[in-house]
Formats: sequence, structure tokens, C-alpha cells
Amino acid sequence: MARTRQELEQIERQILAPYAQFSGDSRGRDHSEEPPEWRTQYQRDRDRVIHSRAFRRLEYKTQVFLNGTGDHLRTRLTHTIEVAAISRNIASALSLNTDLAETIALAHDLGHSPFGHKGETVLARLMKSHGGFEHNQHSLRIVEQLEQKYPDFSGLNLSWEVREGLAKHHTACDHPARRKGFDAKNSSLEAQIANQADEITYYSHDLDDGLDSGLLSEKELTRNVRIWADAAQQVKKKHGALPDESRRYFIIRTILDMQIRDIVETSERLIKKAGVKSADDVRLCPKPLVQHSAARRRQNLELRHYLYKNLYYNPVVHEPNQRAVKLLGQLFKHYLAHSEDIGKSSQRRIQKNGLHRAVCDHIAGMTDRYVLLECNRLFGNKFKIE
Repeated sequence: MARTRQELEQIERQILAPYAQFSGDSRGRDHSEEPPEWRTQYQRDRDRVIHSRAFRRLEYKTQVFLNGTGDHLRTRLTHTIEVAAISRNIASALSLNTDLAETIALAHDLGHSPFGHKGETVLARLMKSHGGFEHNQHSLRIVEQLEQKYPDFSGLNLSWEVREGLAKHHTACDHPARRKGFDAKNSSLEAQIANQADEITYYSHDLDDGLDSGLLSEKELTRNVRIWADAAQQVKKKHGALPDESRRYFIIRTILDMQIRDIVETSERLIKKAGVKSADDVRLCPKPLVQHSAARRRQNLELRHYLYKNLYYNPVVHEPNQRAVKLLGQLFKHYLAHSEDIGKSSQRRIQKNGLHRAVCDHIAGMTDRYVLLECNRLFGNKFKIE
């Protein structure tokens, strides 16, 4: 016999830690709805995120390399799926709510602009005098307002706990401003897991893509990056000589395993030390409880600096991205002068949100390839970035 939502909620109370965020204790949604029959509230949220247009667009948005550069290189969508998988693994190990952690991970980049963080920087500059732009806040804007699927409300009407995770998604690259309605010092442990899983994921897959592209070399990584050298030594000791692709895969898998183990063990110790008894106790803690150890943080910082120097700012990656993001400025200027070109849904928001915000919403929702197509349509083929 099929399990009802109430039965699923009861199973959560039986198997999850007392400081987990239980779906039956959700603070609810902005718009009242009948509760799901066969799913928990967070499972409903997960499905709404996956079925959103914003989620599908992530397939054609840049992670590091411009979309279309190579068939095996990550996109913003594959990055998101990897973050979700790691979030579930960590949440499961810590007896936390895997559905909530996964949903926050799946939604965390919905608001990312075209061309990655460089595109975000351009939009932030263009919107400086008009409320700014930050992709985590824009993710919230998408799920609260911009998605138009339901007859009774705008957005996806996600639960408060998922939206809290988006409002407080904080990593080395992401520093969102405080958002009214999410005033607690901290977020749920599940949201903290999504933060850490994001960093773990992009460290590992950026190494993989950098090696696959030929911009990074195992020899240099072994010489300069401790975490790589340690993982490579473990793989050699356990498996001996391996073919190049297999060796790289096992080294990166070992790095992932080391990162996850460190997070689980460190976080378990911090949670126990804090003595939290509920999810709201967690929110009152002065610092996050899901963390790496100090030693691992130092190694991650070393890796991050190496990737910035040798991958993200490598001319092969950096220069095409710089040329691409210039197109965003051109489009922004054009749409301010020709608002009839931003589409009917964006035009309808001009009166309520202002012209600049409507234009920003329209551009932020574009995929990399749509930006190029739109620039070629409006300005001609001189806007190629190869």
C-alpha cells in the first residue's frame, strides 16, 4: 500500500537526528495550498524546481568554460546535479533531511546569469544604482516571482526552509546580503550542507575539466597542490599504474571522498559540542556547524588559489569569457532604449519593478547561446566571440 505524506513524515521522525529539519515542521509557504498526498513538502519542492524553466536553462549556462566549448565539460546544470548528489550523501551520513538538502542544492544556481560569475559581475555593475544584482538573491526572485506556472500565484511557492537555504547560500564565491524574513544568525544544517557541497563539487570538477582541456597538468598539480599530491599517492599505493583517464578519475574521486569524510567527521563533532536539540537551535548558533577541519580549509584555499591562477584566469578561459560578457553590456543598453525587445512577460514587469530591473531579469534568464543568438540578431555577426 502506498505511503501517505503523514507516514513519510513519521518515518523522518524515527530515523533523522532531533536537530534535522523535519518536513512536518515546515513554516509553510507564502500561498496556502493543499498538502501533497504521497510526498513530503520538501519532495514537492524538489519536483517543482526540477520542472521549472529556470532549471532547464542551466544546461546552456557556463560553469567555467563557455557553453559549447566541449561535450564533456561541465555546464551549470551538470554542476547542480553533482552538488545535489553530494548534498544527499552528506545529509544521509549526518542523519539529516536528504530531501531538503537536495532541493536547496538543485535550486541554488537558478538565478545565475549567462557566462558564470563574470556575467554576474557585469549585471551587478549595471544595476548598481537600481538595487544591484546577486545570483542567490535572483534565485529567490525566480522561485518567488518570475516563474509563471500556477494560476493562483507567481513563482513556485516553495517552502520557507528551501527559500532560507537560497537566501543564505554562502560560499567562497557567494556572499549574499541579508534578506528580510530570514533573520536568524544561521540556516538549517541541510542548507549549510548545500553550501559546502557546492564548494566540494566545483573544486573537483574544475580539476577534472582543467585536466581534460589540457590547461592543467598532473605533474604541476602534484608539485604545487597538497590535496592532489596526497590523493595521487593514495591511488598509486592502492591501484598501482593506471591508464591516464582512469588514474585522473580515481584521484579526483579520492579527493571527493576525503572532502566528504572531513566534512562529516568535523561537522558531527561540532554539532555534538554545540548541544543543539532542534533545527531552530541550529539557527541560533553564532557560526555554521557544517564545516571542514582547519587543516582541510588550508588545503582547499591552496587549491582555490592554484585554480584561479592556472585555470580561471588562463587566457584560454578568461579571454573568451571577457569578450562574451561585453555582449551583456551591449544588450543591456539596447534593451533600455528598446524595451519592446525584451519579451511580453518582462515588459509587463516594467511598471511594477522599473525598466532596469525588468531588463536585468530578462538578461539574467538568458542562456549563453541565446545571448549570442540575440546579439547576432540585433547587431550582426560581428558579435562572435571565438
